[in-house]
Amino acid sequence: MKKSGPIRIEHGSGGALSRELVEELIYPKLRTEAFPELSDASAIEPGSEFLITTDGYVVDPPFFPGCDIGRLAVFGTCNDLAVSGAEAVSMALGIIIEEGFLLEDLGRIIDSLADAAKSVHVRVVTGDTKVVPSGKGGGVFLTTTGIGRRIFPLPLTPRRIGPGDRILVSGPLGAHGLSILAAREGLPIGAGLRSDAAPLLPLCRELFTLGAELKFLRDATRGGIAAVLNEMAQDARWGVLADEAAFPIDADVRATADILGLNPLEIANEGVMVAAVSESTAERALALLRSHDLGRHASVVGIVTGERPAAVMMSTRIGGRRILDFPRGLLLPRIC
Repeated sequence: MKKSGPIRIEHGSGGALSRELVEELIYPKLRTEAFPELSDASAIEPGSEFLITTDGYVVDPPFFPGCDIGRLAVFGTCNDLAVSGAEAVSMALGIIIEEGFLLEDLGRIIDSLADAAKSVHVRVVTGDTKVVPSGKGGGVFLTTTGIGRRIFPLPLTPRRIGPGDRILVSGPLGAHGLSILAAREGLPIGAGLRSDAAPLLPLCRELFTLGAELKFLRDATRGGIAAVLNEMAQDARWGVLADEAAFPIDADVRATADILGLNPLEIANEGVMVAAVSESTAERALALLRSHDLGRHASVVGIVTGERPAAVMMSTRIGGRRILDFPRGLLLPRIC
């Protein structure tokens, strides 16, 4: 990665440039021996039962079918803790408002955020508010810090996966990113799409019953499934063989993505997670996910292999194989 020059919008898209920015420029300057691995959430100190996560929400527009920036901030924060093995207990909230943003819209956002927090039993205990001049912000931005209590004792990390492990996806892909794009651009082709934003802890709790046979969890947000699978493969140094036909994709999402020339596997989700489990428990894990409404379309989509270490290969619908790479180029900006 270049260490000079301007930041590009792709650096925040969740694809290859995002990973390079974090891993090569930011993380090396902040890494410590106590926290040697990048993760969605980490213990507040080594050995602690409490985990911490932080996130920023810059979604445009702030209201979109099925969700809004306030509800998204709560679920996104809690989901980062859930896939790390923790239940959220409290949050801090930062609000950055651009001059001219409507008070009534801010009130709607805070009402929605409060309702979402109540629904997942998390308390917003502190925060901060700033206003920036017109033209210097993006309407409204939210930043959150979440604290959670560990409820799964083992690390959910790529370092625990190995050949033969199965990879599952909990639900249909791409609805969140496309619903925001359709709302932003006023696209009639996506008028029926709704964000999949939802709390993932109920699904995680089911998989926690697998104990040590559950190896890895990650919510598939920026960069979509393609980014998660590539991050997992590169961090584990094992290969992944995915089955293109096994990925659950709703007909409306597939049709809209085809018209726009987008790949549903690269589009952000806010209510979908990826899991890696041992081969012997794959069918049980699938049944556990499908026992919940949010996971009723869960699917086994791939296997960890010793072939092509750190790469993701995909069996195509026509019987061939191709590389499923990190998302590259200009992805959908400001979708979370």
